[in-house]
Amino acid sequence: MIKLGAHFGISKGFANVPEVMNEIGANAFQIFVHSPRTWKIKQLNVIDVENFKNKIKKMKIDKESMLVHSGYLINLASPKDEGWKKSIDTMIEEIKITASLGIKYFNVHPGSHLSEGEDFGIDRVANALDIIIEQIKDFDIMILLENVAKKGGNIGYKINQLGDIIKRTNYKEKIGITYDTCHGFDSNYDIRTKDGMDNLLFEINEYVGIDKLKMIHLNDSKFDLGAGKDRHEIIGKGFIGEEGFKNFFKYEKVLNTALLLETPGTDEDHRKEIAYIKKAIAQ
Repeated sequence: MIKLGAHFGISKGFANVPEVMNEIGANAFQIFVHSPRTWKIKQLNVIDVENFKNKIKKMKIDKESMLVHSGYLINLASPKDEGWKKSIDTMIEEIKITASLGIKYFNVHPGSHLSEGEDFGIDRVANALDIIIEQIKDFDIMILLENVAKKGGNIGYKINQLGDIIKRTNYKEKIGITYDTCHGFDSNYDIRTKDGMDNLLFEINEYVGIDKLKMIHLNDSKFDLGAGKDRHEIIGKGFIGEEGFKNFFKYEKVLNTALLLETPGTDEDHRKEIAYIKKAIAQ
């Protein structure tokens, strides 16, 4: 069965997420564990967590279908020691919450080197991951590095950069990747064509290992190939377009990986989008 879902809010509690997921015809989800634009993390509601875990078990949602996304302030590539250390400490706390929810996969953007250079940034991220994983290595957690748009000193806009980060860590088995279709399109990965898809899958296998691709963020792009803008669009309505995603859905690895929408709109909008995607895949 194809794993297809979206990002869901937690304002009504973690336990509400599986219900909303089911209501919109999804069977996979992504969440934040706190407000992503602040450092502050609220104390967990134990009853809410237990209700969430009970619903996950009852609905038989497996670990390959659930993802936590890190907060936006985290920058593991930062040359500024205070921000770098705060990013590490915050990510450790977020991962502890992820583990307490029974979720295996934790997604993070590698961050920006802030004009210090890509090699510096790659080293900085690898060092941060070693510190983090040393603290959480006994949890059933895998950290997924997400490819990003090429802008603002971002690390991870090319697949080989993600591979270089993993190679420089001491915990390679605890790290995988998420592929974001909009970010990739921003960085000249053209999934609209057979040659483009063949190249993408080749690079993932060559630099990271195809088995390390654990999640896909399914987003169209408001801007054309290589724009580096990072502006998500509804599936089929952007520059990747209907035909581009039809090509993307031809690939077995894609259909065997959880597909998670991060597109504009409400849960109801995502319900319609999920129905559209199911139809496109079935064609």
